[in-house]
Amino acid sequence: MRGAVRRLDQLLSSLGYCSRKEARALCDAGRVKVNGVVCDDSSERVKGADVTVDGQPLEFPDGLTVLFHKPVGLVCTHDVREGQRIYDVLPARWQLREPKVTSVGRLDKETSGLLIITDDGPLVQRLTSPKHHVEKTYEATLDGPVTQSLIDAFARGVPLREGEEEVTTLPAQLRALDGNRAEVTVQEGRYHQVRRMFAAHGLQVSALHRTRFGEWTLGDMKPGQWALAHAPKANAR
Repeated sequence: MRGAVRRLDQLLSSLGYCSRKEARALCDAGRVKVNGVVCDDSSERVKGADVTVDGQPLEFPDGLTVLFHKPVGLVCTHDVREGQRIYDVLPARWQLREPKVTSVGRLDKETSGLLIITDDGPLVQRLTSPKHHVEKTYEATLDGPVTQSLIDAFARGVPLREGEEEVTTLPAQLRALDGNRAEVTVQEGRYHQVRRMFAAHGLQVSALHRTRFGEWTLGDMKPGQWALAHAPKANAR
């Protein structure tokens, strides 16, 4: 909760700085200050914004929500068996936070672009719930041209096979770009949805890149960079 008062040891543990036991050692060593004064009591109740460790303010004490430009080749999972993860190129301390930091939706290994990284559970629910129809925009490189008939077909919704059922996607906006490139905006997050929509019309996607998720856009962030969700410019890390 933003601005909440919490026990210092609990706060430091939840932000991934140390265990609650180790917080006592940090205080005993004089490394923790509250409002500029050395704190020797790890059970003191504090606000995160008032605390420093080794002279530095706490990182995202009221919750973490950032934009991340996912490069091709990374997977959106916490499972280390799946290959190099997005979390392997983000600050290591984030993996120790509670609540757990996660990506909002997933991009497959061969898809690049905008991810929202957050520990805000209600935000994850709002952005991924099918009933909210949050728009996502992608740029796709195809093996053929985008025709008016394809644009019209996407606008009607594309039938897709899901298990034993056939479902029709919500209307999608398709726009031809230069060459065999297209911009497509969808309102759902079905498994490999954009690739499958094009495949249903005989087109293969050779490159896929997400530029927008809901209210946020990728802007000029470079692959592997992250930025505060409300910030217009990227912070390289």
